[in-house]
Amino acid sequence: MKIRDILAVLALALTAPSISHAQILVAGEGPVVYGHHHLNTTDMAAQKKFYVDTLGGTLVKFGENNQEIIKFPNVLIFFRPMQAPTGGSIGTTMNHIGFSVPNLSTLVPKIKAAGYKMITTDSVAATVKVTNDIAAASPTTNIAFALGPEDVKVEFVEVKDQKAPIQLHHLHFFGQQNTEMQAWYAKTFGAKMLTPNPGAAFVQDQLPGVFLNFTPSPTPTVGTTGRSIDHIGFEIKNLEAFTRKLEADGIKLDRPYTKVPALGIAIAFIKDPWGTYIEMTEGLVAVK
Repeated sequence: MKIRDILAVLALALTAPSISHAQILVAGEGPVVYGHHHLNTTDMAAQKKFYVDTLGGTLVKFGENNQEIIKFPNVLIFFRPMQAPTGGSIGTTMNHIGFSVPNLSTLVPKIKAAGYKMITTDSVAATVKVTNDIAAASPTTNIAFALGPEDVKVEFVEVKDQKAPIQLHHLHFFGQQNTEMQAWYAKTFGAKMLTPNPGAAFVQDQLPGVFLNFTPSPTPTVGTTGRSIDHIGFEIKNLEAFTRKLEADGIKLDRPYTKVPALGIAIAFIKDPWGTYIEMTEGLVAVK
C-alpha cells in the first residue's frame, strides 16, 4: 500500500465520530492491542453483504468520498476498495480471521441462506464430528468456518456466555515454523505465550482481547501483501519508541514511523520473518 493511500484512509477514519474508545474495548489493558484487518477488494457491495448484513458488523461512511469501514467490538475492517486481491487468505501466513458468537446454530443457517460456502468439514480433522456445518472441536467448544467475499476464510467460535452478538476472537497464522512464529510475536509485541493443552493442533499467544493462533502448515505459505487479507494491524502506545526498539532488535521498518500532526496519529509498517504485512498505529483509540 502506498503511503498516501494509508494516510488517506486514516485521515478519513478520524472524521468518523462513531469510532470511539468503546470500539476497541481493551485499549487500556496493555501497551499493544489488536486494531484492524485491512482487506483488498473490488466488490464493496459483497463485503457489506457479508460483514454487515450477515454477520452484524456496523458500516461507517465518512469523508467527502464516503469511504467505508466496518466495525465489530475490538476490531475495525478497512478496505482498499479498488484493489483486486491476488488470491484468498488460504495459503498465506494469515490463513483466517476469527470471531466469537453466542450461538452457532443461529448464525450458520443465516450464513448459508445468504449464499456463502461453509467449509467446516474441510477445515477440521477427519476425526472431528461435524453436524450441520458445526464442528465439535472439544466437549465444550463448537466452531464453524465460512468462505467470505474474495475467499477470506472466517472462523466462528461459540462462546455461549458472550454478551455481544459477535466480536473479535483470534487471528490464525499458518506456517512451517509455527512455534518460531509464536515466539516471534510474543517477543515483538509482548504477547503472552500460552501453554498448549495436550494434543492441541496449534500453539497460542494472547494479547488483550485477541488470541494469536499458530498452526503448523504441511506446505509452504506465502506472505499477505496483495492477498485478500493484505495486512493486519496493532494499536501501540508510544509507537515512536516502539519502532526504535524494533530497529535496535534488527527488525527492518517497511514504512518508517510517520507522525501526522494534523490528525494526531502515527503509523509504521513491518513484515514478520514469514511475510505477514503488519501495520502499527497510534491514536486510533483516542478518536471520539
